[in-house]
Amino acid sequence: MRSLRPALVPRPQRRDDATPAPVSAVTGAMSRLAAMWSVAGVDNPYSRRVALLKRALPALGVLLLLLIAVWPRLAPIWERMRFAFPAIDLREARELRMLNPRYAGTDRLGRPYVVTAAVGHQVPDRQDLMSLERARAEMKSHSGADIVVTGDTGIYQSQTQLLDLLGNVTLTHENGTRFVTQRARLDAAHNTAEGNDPVEGHGPSGDITAQGFRIFDKGDTVIFTGRSETLFRGAKMTTANPRQPPAVPVAVAATAARVEAQERAAAPRAAKPASEPHGTPHPAKPEVKPSRRTPATADAVGGKRG
Repeated sequence: MRSLRPALVPRPQRRDDATPAPVSAVTGAMSRLAAMWSVAGVDNPYSRRVALLKRALPALGVLLLLLIAVWPRLAPIWERMRFAFPAIDLREARELRMLNPRYAGTDRLGRPYVVTAAVGHQVPDRQDLMSLERARAEMKSHSGADIVVTGDTGIYQSQTQLLDLLGNVTLTHENGTRFVTQRARLDAAHNTAEGNDPVEGHGPSGDITAQGFRIFDKGDTVIFTGRSETLFRGAKMTTANPRQPPAVPVAVAATAARVEAQERAAAPRAAKPASEPHGTPHPAKPEVKPSRRTPATADAVGGKRG
C-alpha cells in the first residue's frame, strides 16, 4: 500500500523590491492626475488653452474653499508675522519731539555745561526754543564746584544759552547746600542765575528763607534779596569770650548794594496826587487863630483922650 503524503503547496515568495500598498496608491493617484492634466493629444493651440482652463478653474475653486476653511487659524499667525507701524498722533506729528535731548557747550570761560531732559518739544515757528520736561542743568562754578539745577519744566534758548525753569526748581551745590524755589533763570554763557520767587535754602551751616536770589561772580557768590531770615547751625556762644561776626567782604557788599539799587530803580513809583500837578508838595500853612482883644475900660479911654 502506498502511504498518503500531504501535497506540498508552493508558497509565494516575498519579493524584496515589492512596493507597499500605500505608496502604490499615492503613485496611482498622481498618475491619474497627470493624465487628467495632460493635453499632449491636443494639437490645436486654442483647444489646448481651453483644456487647461477646464482643469485649472476647478482646481482654483477647491483651493479657495480650503483657504476659507483654514483662514480662522491662519489669521493669528499672519498678525504675528506682519510688521505694523504704531499709531501716530497727528498733533504730535506737527511738532518736533525728542526723547532724552542733550545740549552740551561751554561758557565764555571755557567751562563745560550740560542741559538734559526727559522729553523735548520744539516751539512752533522758533527753531532756537525747546520746551523741556523734567529739565536738568549741570555746570561748574569758578572754583570748580559742581552745581546741579533741576525743574519740572523748562524752556531752553540755544542761541542765547538761557534756561528758564518752572516748578519745583532745585539748586544743589557740591558742598551740600540746596535751594528750592518755583521759578529761576540760568545764564549758561555767564554762569549766573536769578529768581524772584520765594526761596528756601538748607545747608550744613544753616537754613535761610528769602524773597529771591542772585548768583554772581561766576557762581561763587549768592545774594538773597527781599526780606530774608537765616538760622545758623554752629557752636554755642559763650558769654565769657563772645566772638564777633566776620566782616562782609568789600566785593560782596558792593555787589549787594548794586543789586538793591537796581531793584529800587525798577520798582514802580507811587502815583502823584491830582491836586499837585507839578509834583512839588506845598508846605502846610500854620493855622492862625484870631486873638482875643480885651475891651478897653472907660477910664483908660478917657485918660488917652485927656
